[in-house]
Amino acid sequence: MLLARHLGAIGLSGSKTGALLTATLLGSAAVTLALGLWGHRLAPRAVLLFGSALMFFTGLGFFTVTDFGLLMVIAVVGTLNPSSGDVSFILPTEQAALGGMAEGTRRVALFAGYNIAGRAGVALGALAGGVAPELTGLGLRAGFVIAMGVAVACGLIYLGLQIPPPQHAPPKVPLEQSRQVVVKLSLLFALDSGAGGFALESLLVLWLQRRHHLELQVTGAVFFGIGVLNAVSQLVSVQVAKRFGLINTMVFTHLPAQLFLIGAALMPSAALAVGCLFLRACLTSMDVPARQAFVMAVVPPEERTSAATVTNVPRSLAAGLTPVVAGIMLDASTFGWPLICAGVGKIAYDLLMLLNFRKTKV
Repeated sequence: MLLARHLGAIGLSGSKTGALLTATLLGSAAVTLALGLWGHRLAPRAVLLFGSALMFFTGLGFFTVTDFGLLMVIAVVGTLNPSSGDVSFILPTEQAALGGMAEGTRRVALFAGYNIAGRAGVALGALAGGVAPELTGLGLRAGFVIAMGVAVACGLIYLGLQIPPPQHAPPKVPLEQSRQVVVKLSLLFALDSGAGGFALESLLVLWLQRRHHLELQVTGAVFFGIGVLNAVSQLVSVQVAKRFGLINTMVFTHLPAQLFLIGAALMPSAALAVGCLFLRACLTSMDVPARQAFVMAVVPPEERTSAATVTNVPRSLAAGLTPVVAGIMLDASTFGWPLICAGVGKIAYDLLMLLNFRKTKV
């Protein structure tokens, strides 16, 4: 909610803002890859506590620093996320732990609950982002104070967390058995995420401001609504996956969502654009628990941590390449070209997933 506007308020152009967003994603991807491939023998709780500490100091850095060069350093080494999902090494660590706690459709339900909790936090954060600058008197930097508080809360939760020990010894060679399918999934997920980098939530906030002149409080309410719809849709996805299968759920809910994203770019008014974004929110997250459950189902239990990492890292890398391009587009025109690029790329991903995995039974 506040990141892109804060960067603009301290004098950064759209292209520099895009470059910083790119740096946050690329840095997170590098750390996640290192921990996934060489740190799978570490205790999960220790990894999560380290992530909480890094989250806190990232928020502190963005709260206090305005120099572009220093912000780039903080963006690379920190955990700040310009989208509504998690791109840090915390995500695959949590996913691998959850993957071994259930099987079949129960695993989809477990991941749905996990993601719904996250989406609820996103919705509340968007709502808070619309009013916190005035209520706290800190202006647009209020979001970083909230992020620091969330980091402390996460650390306290992780301290009391009991993660069951793995039932299988960690492999000596990561992805020894599942390398082929994981590489294929990673490339496809990279396409999806690279396209999504054109329409990160931070960039959508900036686009709504420049194209339709939405005030911050209104934008906060819009993204609160989007977060709620995303969460509710994931409840529905459990039943859809049970009836139609994981791949069909992923493709046939995700594909029409991208048509609504393209539609938002073409709408002449704020009300119609927001309406398209709301319709997209009803569908676009239904594939998430199905996708996470699918990855856990097609790899051996002992390779789930590495698989979760290797499939998530290309997502971060690919998403990190396109925000700077989207920022340049927004500097050149207020028309929604980034949204159209995102929609077209994601439709290509959906069709390729269906082509490659429609016969896979899990």
